[in-house]
Amino acid sequence: MRLSLAKLLVLISLNTIAGWAQQVLIQGSVIDELSREPLADVQLVLEGTAASTKSDADGQFKIQLPHLEDSYVLVLEKDGYLQRRFPVLIPVTGLLVLEKLTLAYDLSQDQQFSIIALTDEQVLGEEASTDLNIAGVLGASKEVFLNAAAYDFSATFFRPRGLDNAYAEVLINGVRMNRSHTGRPQWGSWGGLNDVQRNQELAFGLEAASSTFGGLGGSTNITMRASSYRSGGRFSLAGSNRSYQGRIMASYHTGLSPKGLAISALVSRRMGEAGFVEGTVYEANSFFLAVERALSPAHSLQLAGWYTPVTRGRSSPLTREVVRLKGRAYNPYWGIQNGQLRNSRLREIKEPVVLLSHFFSRMKDFSVQSHLAYQWGAQRNSRIDNGGTRLLITPEGQETYLGGARNPAPDYYQRLPSYFLRDENPSSIDFQYALLAEEELQTNGQLDWDALYQANGNNREGNATYILQNDVVSENTLHVTSIADYLWNDQWSLQAGLSLRNGTTDFYAEVGDLLGSDRFLDVDFFAQDEVNIIANDLAQSDLQQRNRWVVEGDRYKYNYQIKAFEGSMFAQGQYTASRWEGSLALRFNSTSFQRVGLFENGNFPGALSVGVGDRQGFSSFSGKLGMTYKWSGTHQFRLQAAHMQDPPPSRLVYSNARQNHEIIDNIRPEVVQGGDLTYFYRSSRWKARTTLYYFNFSQGTDLSFYFTQGLGGLGSGAGNAFVQEVVTGIGKRHLGVELGVEAQLLTSLKLKMAAAWGDFRHTNDPELYLTSDDFDGQLRYGSGRTFLNNYKIASGPEIAAQLGLEYRDPDYWWVGLTTNYFAKAYVDPSALTRSEAFVTDFDGKPFINYDPLLARRLLRQEPLGEYILVNVVGGKSWRIKSYYVGFFAVLNNVLDTVYRTGGFEQSRYANYPQLLADQSRPYGPLFGTKYFYGAGPTFYVNAYVRF
Repeated sequence: MRLSLAKLLVLISLNTIAGWAQQVLIQGSVIDELSREPLADVQLVLEGTAASTKSDADGQFKIQLPHLEDSYVLVLEKDGYLQRRFPVLIPVTGLLVLEKLTLAYDLSQDQQFSIIALTDEQVLGEEASTDLNIAGVLGASKEVFLNAAAYDFSATFFRPRGLDNAYAEVLINGVRMNRSHTGRPQWGSWGGLNDVQRNQELAFGLEAASSTFGGLGGSTNITMRASSYRSGGRFSLAGSNRSYQGRIMASYHTGLSPKGLAISALVSRRMGEAGFVEGTVYEANSFFLAVERALSPAHSLQLAGWYTPVTRGRSSPLTREVVRLKGRAYNPYWGIQNGQLRNSRLREIKEPVVLLSHFFSRMKDFSVQSHLAYQWGAQRNSRIDNGGTRLLITPEGQETYLGGARNPAPDYYQRLPSYFLRDENPSSIDFQYALLAEEELQTNGQLDWDALYQANGNNREGNATYILQNDVVSENTLHVTSIADYLWNDQWSLQAGLSLRNGTTDFYAEVGDLLGSDRFLDVDFFAQDEVNIIANDLAQSDLQQRNRWVVEGDRYKYNYQIKAFEGSMFAQGQYTASRWEGSLALRFNSTSFQRVGLFENGNFPGALSVGVGDRQGFSSFSGKLGMTYKWSGTHQFRLQAAHMQDPPPSRLVYSNARQNHEIIDNIRPEVVQGGDLTYFYRSSRWKARTTLYYFNFSQGTDLSFYFTQGLGGLGSGAGNAFVQEVVTGIGKRHLGVELGVEAQLLTSLKLKMAAAWGDFRHTNDPELYLTSDDFDGQLRYGSGRTFLNNYKIASGPEIAAQLGLEYRDPDYWWVGLTTNYFAKAYVDPSALTRSEAFVTDFDGKPFINYDPLLARRLLRQEPLGEYILVNVVGGKSWRIKSYYVGFFAVLNNVLDTVYRTGGFEQSRYANYPQLLADQSRPYGPLFGTKYFYGAGPTFYVNAYVRF
């Protein structure tokens, strides 16, 4: 018995020692197949196990397994490269060295990085409804769902998880590029730099990022560092009919020389008279230069700068009536002047950026990067001002003003057929006028520039009735950022960052073009006193410069500054083991704004508008947690949760910053709580991800500006006003499911499936009030709430699905086909119409003839319908010695599907009898819903050479 026990102990000991001896270590390096340079951030996975790692900056990697098997399949993946699978045999020693494994550049990636520019017309829009979630486009990777969302779903204004792009962060070299005024990244400030934006770190949703805490919608950090680019150049030509008509781009990178110097440069130009939408002129140039010097093995210094001036003609949302008469590509903003196309609504962005960076790296365990960035310049949005007047002094010495003119827009409601048929029983004369209006719109229908010049020429005194106004945002901002990354051991890493931003932004109207006149009188023609007489003091844009004449380049109407400061700190810990991964991140943010009024507005005299206003400060804490369990190499689970507080941007702090210092009531940081649960599946042929997410929003704020009629409680004839609509305490809920599946059916044939289902809705009845210079104080109705509970949020389609096939021939040509289905998109509802203003008469009492059933029908939220879009992409590439030559083409919406990507209700008629009468007109409403229409068949063709 004793002998048997001794033998058993010996056997156990030997087996334990053998188990220790059977540790497998695979190490080696990965290089680029053509340049032979090391490749960093290559994902290496031993198929069928939970063992994985990434290559370091020198391309080196190590993978250790606790158990020994005879053979494995080592899978190598990196964005921009073709996947490679290496069968490996484990030697008896358990140590396998694989030096200089090669990855081949994926030539189809040139298609993806070039096609980003096609969405410029969306991201140059001013309203959230026309903004693309650019973080998704920038960070699109080989993940099936993200690629579908970025390149196929984006044309429908689809937003991943229903999130506005203000919830995502875009950084360049760790410097946050989201604007303090809107909270959104502005693509136009660095557009056209595609070839130097390839090095990206994408953190989708709540994923941990090494350079920032991140936003609810994730983060994209674009590394534009000269030493990070492989040496060589690229030249490309492109043609399209969607955003611009032509593009030329050239870039060259020296790589890091033996003397420690790296230089990177890019120039590009995009141009065209129109995209798919008429009159959307496009002129853009882009310049980038970065010079990096390695001061020592541990220290490197870089100076980089870019300048991407762009001028883009904007387009308008359209009513059903206008689309019926002119089509979805119609744009009323342009006309012909002296034989040349001229758009009255141009958006111009000229904002250079200079970035000084210091990089420190101690061995491979600790690194710090610090950046000093300065951004300056201006954005200009032009439009026609038809409020030109002339000053008259009565015999009694009273000042008054004469002039003003009707809106010259060809789709102005008083020029449409429905206006002449607005009465219940139109006369024969009304039908004749309606027919003439229809013929005029169909035959001409464009802005008549000659008529504007002629109207100004009829003023003998030389003062203008019409001018071209520029709304200018001129910014000077200094960024200071420092990010540290510490690799404690093989399992733990720590990141921390500090970011400071200080800037002054000027907001003002500028006389852009006098349209043939000599001067313009800077008064508000619509300013009226209690008896509807134009009042001289109320009309003044600046009481300190009364009745001022302005000329081109002068500031007028409004003029103020916002001084903004933002400080942010984050700390993050990440844990990685064979079975578990985890991360914990915390952030503190402090933001302050201060308005400085440079004009003393006539409606808000003295300290109400001019001088330095009170500083408004906001502090917030955020945290997020992530855990991943690797059941095996095939199955993984991830749980992420977050509590976030986002300070409001400056545009949501002041109710009417153009005229006064007034702060929005109860303005607070928005609070978001929620998380997601993800399942990953991976085998030799199948890859899949499915995610369930839920987010709850509270304390949100919204601000809108519009002209409305029939406001109750102001007395008879006093209900028309240009108002600021303030909605506070907004609650929302976003929940849904995402799915991405990829199957390698054959060696050259791949199946792709992606789907998203969401439910995005309001969860409460937030507070609403109006302000205006047409009435005193705040205007509230009844309980002071807007009844939005359970109304859907207008955030693009809630359902999106894709089925696609991709064929890649071994001879380097490929073709892909995707069929995309969209449904459950909704029109943005009018908050004022859903308030008690809807049932309030001019005397403040409820309407007598109110019908709840009819009211419910009027207030029903309009769905935008379902539709299918089919897209095709294909290309061919060649490798000729050390050159890559290729082309590709993208065809979108090949079936010419007519679809609406979004829309909003007009709040012109916000009470029950007016809205009922307008919606009941037999020939269409005067103020119907305005829609954004998607493009018809569009193409993009690109030819390039890499060397």
